[in-house]
Amino acid sequence: MAGRGDPPEGTPEGLPGGGEDEYRSVVFDESFVRAARLQEFSAQERMGEHARAVRSLPAWGGRRGSKQFLVLILLVAMAFGTAIYLGIRHPYQAPAVKHAEPLRITVIPLAPQGPVPGGTPADLYAHSPAAQFRIGASGINLPAAQRTKNFSEGQVMTALTTAKDYLVQSSLNPDVLTGGAVRPVRVLLDPDQLEQFDRSMATPAADGRHAATGWLVRYDAAKVALADPQVRVQGTLRVAEAGPDALEVTSDHTFAYALRPVGASGPASLFTVRRELHFRFDRDDLNQHRAELLVSYVQAGPQACSADASGTLRPLLAGERATAGGPAGTDPYATGQATAALCGSLAPGAQPSP
Repeated sequence: MAGRGDPPEGTPEGLPGGGEDEYRSVVFDESFVRAARLQEFSAQERMGEHARAVRSLPAWGGRRGSKQFLVLILLVAMAFGTAIYLGIRHPYQAPAVKHAEPLRITVIPLAPQGPVPGGTPADLYAHSPAAQFRIGASGINLPAAQRTKNFSEGQVMTALTTAKDYLVQSSLNPDVLTGGAVRPVRVLLDPDQLEQFDRSMATPAADGRHAATGWLVRYDAAKVALADPQVRVQGTLRVAEAGPDALEVTSDHTFAYALRPVGASGPASLFTVRRELHFRFDRDDLNQHRAELLVSYVQAGPQACSADASGTLRPLLAGERATAGGPAGTDPYATGQATAALCGSLAPGAQPSP
């Protein structure tokens, strides 16, 4: 009689190992087959229209999975709606875009009290307060840059070097002084001030806003030439924070120019320009190497008080004199706050001695 695990016909003959089948361990007995769970539809069920041969197991655990899916969709929708709401009704308003202020300009002519001294450029410089001045850009010294509460040492240095570049291009560049060039200065200005600058160059006016000589030093190239291109310079630069988003630099420099009439080989004369400029730099200005010019206060002489110096400075040259001077002697070489308001009388000590 066959055992429980043997086939009904008994063990086949001729098998090795006394009738032991080496695959016996993988033969399913009747009890195993009966216990197996069938997932396949019966033949009658498969005859139904649109019926599938095999049952599909319920996704996501049936009805419970569907509820979880709906809850997830609801949460995503709520999060998306909240983000949109906060974007529209953000409790913190975006900072308003701040535009550069218009430049305020004051140009003060300084009239001589006698005839303008003449001589060679070397003699004029040697016998004037400019004798110890440095030549050109070397006279515009940068102070040590130190970080502030809201700006790094590098950003402070950028503000100082940009201010120096502006002074060099607007006060020392020969093409700007007598050649009529404006681009070297224009490229250093904040875009918000370009319209005011362009109007000042095209149609200068003594209205406190549109004097070309408030932006740069310029002479009438048809009348005046540089007798010596090596301009003498001395002054200071100071930097300070103007809030968490701006730095301000104040420059106060005196420039001494040796001039003579165009086409003449006669004696030269000294013309002195004191420029006090106030710069502001926001973070965009620092990144773009440009400046906002807020205030320009200029004293220049010898000039006649009646001269219109809004378009170009109008120096009195060697041997010339003014018909009338200002109310008091004004020294453009003096340090400290400038005080002349409309026209000053050039202090005798500001002129070269004979």
